[in-house]
Amino acid sequence: MSGRVAVVTGGTRGIGAASADALRQQGYRVAVTYNSNEQAAQAFTSRTGIPAFRFDAASAEQCAAGVQKIVDSMGPIEVLVNNAGITRDAMLHKMTHDQWNEVIQTNLSSCFNLCVGVVGPMRDRGFGRIINIGSINGQTGQLGQTAYAAAKAGMHGFTLALAREGASRGVTANLIAPGYIDTELLHAVPPEELVKIRARIPVGRLGRSEEIARAVTFLASDRAGFITGSTLTVNGGQHMY
Repeated sequence: MSGRVAVVTGGTRGIGAASADALRQQGYRVAVTYNSNEQAAQAFTSRTGIPAFRFDAASAEQCAAGVQKIVDSMGPIEVLVNNAGITRDAMLHKMTHDQWNEVIQTNLSSCFNLCVGVVGPMRDRGFGRIINIGSINGQTGQLGQTAYAAAKAGMHGFTLALAREGASRGVTANLIAPGYIDTELLHAVPPEELVKIRARIPVGRLGRSEEIARAVTFLASDRAGFITGSTLTVNGGQHMY
């Protein structure tokens, strides 16, 4: 494991930042990607020493160039964490085509854009770890999130198919489905709504980014070599099946 190159998309804040830092502490050589928040990226790199590469995960052309830049700088990518994501919440009858397309491209097409550049070399080397960050709302649906839920559910099917394709070549693909995690995304939720959310979580609290990061480091490790095509739910018991 030591010295393997790991890339975390959307890795300068929240779950992505926690996952990148946890991988770094496990001995991986980590890079993160980001699209727009230069200040957050600089602060993250200053705090962790992890380099941040700027490109839009929704753009196939930028991803191809960005992946090549990371490989040229750090070496072959052996672990990829597809974490980049946005929300553009609206009831379907009020949702615009632009809102729908932004969410699908950033949350789902980004998985293809990144994977298509790394899976071939992973197969050739006989080792690779693809970890896709889904959501409880891709499993259960959520009011006002038809686009987000569709993208996250799509990641599930994408992961299953990719797992079948890579299994015989040492490349695993798994999905982590977080529940409600205490990140910036939830900070905009009115306090009274947060109370209702907590009431639906059997353990009685929001999750922490570090708890998702522990799942990431496990699935990235040699210990998880017999796990592929799986969904690991980390949601405090809110959704059980």
